[in-house]
Amino acid sequence: MSDHRRQNWRKMKEQQIPEIELLLRSRERWCMNACGRFLNRKALNSRVWTLAGSNGKIAAVIINSRQTLLPVLCGLKKVPQPQFLLGLFGAAPIHSLQGIKDDAEIMEAALRRIGLHAAEIIDYDVMCIDRAPAGYETAAIPGLVIRKPGECDMDSLAALHAAYEREEVLPAASTFNAAVSRLNTERIFAQEQMLVAEHNGCLIGKINTNAAAFTRFQVGGVYVHPDYRSKGIARRMAGEFAAGLIAQGRGISLFVKKSNPAARQVYRRLGFEITGDYRICYY
Repeated sequence: MSDHRRQNWRKMKEQQIPEIELLLRSRERWCMNACGRFLNRKALNSRVWTLAGSNGKIAAVIINSRQTLLPVLCGLKKVPQPQFLLGLFGAAPIHSLQGIKDDAEIMEAALRRIGLHAAEIIDYDVMCIDRAPAGYETAAIPGLVIRKPGECDMDSLAALHAAYEREEVLPAASTFNAAVSRLNTERIFAQEQMLVAEHNGCLIGKINTNAAAFTRFQVGGVYVHPDYRSKGIARRMAGEFAAGLIAQGRGISLFVKKSNPAARQVYRRLGFEITGDYRICYY
């Protein structure tokens, strides 16, 4: 961009949709959440802003969806201050900012310039796989069953998901809301793909998709009850789930906390590769 001072962020126009899709496809491997929310922008009431480069073509986008700000800056190191940010925080407060680490850092700086500072910052590895996983077929413990959940599993599934949210999702200063967590479980059950791990008639683990974009699924919600960890259950469950998704003709991306080496090792042994850095900032 030859002179970013002359460029401004502008609301997306309908005729720009094909160009935006092309840009997002080029970043899909690392920006699954942004791609998924763009594709579902009408249902989610997402708002999209674009930044044109010196050649007039779209060089970057920012998506605001359900109190989450998702920048896709496509390698730009300097962008003009998004003037709409103050209005967003005044009218509908942003709960989180997330994206490739470089993009998130640029937007963090933009928010600091208007007096807004993140309460918590979490860094992740982006991990991807595009071929069938290996080394997961052996049963982790005798009697382990990996299957799709049914309506009769809803109470047990909700309990697992609540534990997952408390341990992996909620920012440190947040208060757990059981009713919202139950609604999240029901939404995932209805809209996403999911497997559960069962042992002696009890659900002890879960895994699900949490986004679908142009050519990839994003996997999340991976949780094994603490009493059953370090027994290979996560690898068996994640391997079967990844194999089923790959068989549908799509690749898989996921985000793993850099502070969770055990989970990173599970995915590496399945064939996932670290392809980038991701950051979520909570406000």
